[in-house]
Amino acid sequence: MSTTYIGYTFKVSPAQPGTEILIAELGFAGFESFVENVDGVNAYIQKDDWHDAILEDIQILKNEQFSISYVYEEIAQVNWNEEWEKNFQPIEVDGKCVVRAPFHEKPSVAYDIVIEPKMSFGTGHHETTHMMLQHILNTDVTGKKVLDMGCGTGVLAILAEMKGAKPLDAIDIDNWCYLNSLENVERNNCNHISVYEGDVSLLENKTYDIIIANINRNILLSDIHQYASCLSENGMLFLSGFYTEDIPLITEECVKNKLKYADKLEKNNWVSLKFVNS
Repeated sequence: MSTTYIGYTFKVSPAQPGTEILIAELGFAGFESFVENVDGVNAYIQKDDWHDAILEDIQILKNEQFSISYVYEEIAQVNWNEEWEKNFQPIEVDGKCVVRAPFHEKPSVAYDIVIEPKMSFGTGHHETTHMMLQHILNTDVTGKKVLDMGCGTGVLAILAEMKGAKPLDAIDIDNWCYLNSLENVERNNCNHISVYEGDVSLLENKTYDIIIANINRNILLSDIHQYASCLSENGMLFLSGFYTEDIPLITEECVKNKLKYADKLEKNNWVSLKFVNS
């Protein structure tokens, strides 16, 4: 007997972090499957769990910082694997790294990362993840102790271990991301990554040579002081999840915490910055 679903098509602007926030809130409301696209996300909930006021408590729909429209329809049955597979293509970064799904052909690159993102953020498709992968590719991480804060799928920690970093911590406040990172760490045969569910409070009395934080502007501004206190001498901090116009705010907060600007990557108005504890 097939299950009937209600399928929503959401158009989100700006797409990130709007889509990421929307997915998290819909998950709490009972939606169980998501397919991201360039305009936003398709979200599905079983008809038996659906009601007219299902979106009433979705706070981002009332947030004036985002423009979100949607339509919905009843769907007899959804082949989730088929939906996901047709929307997820491999991502190549600088000819050195490929992020792909298990059903994609194995590529001839130095770093082959296999993930199943499910409801987690961080496939390499989004500009911020892509730039963070570039930073890791361009950095000697051998033997460095690394933190991937807001790890999503765990893809950044996985690449760092593949490049010789150890030990590594991967932290995310979202339970889906925590579980998905555990799966992807195992899938890529990583032996030096510890995954934790939580927030910046987990960093007390910790020290890292490299901290990677791909989150969003407001959380970064709130947590930079904690990152700075955890960095070893000459340690590196890589930040992303914000726009070009946010650079002065982020830089000011980093300088206030005695971090020195070192490098910048830009992609479609998204930015990734590197700071050094010197």
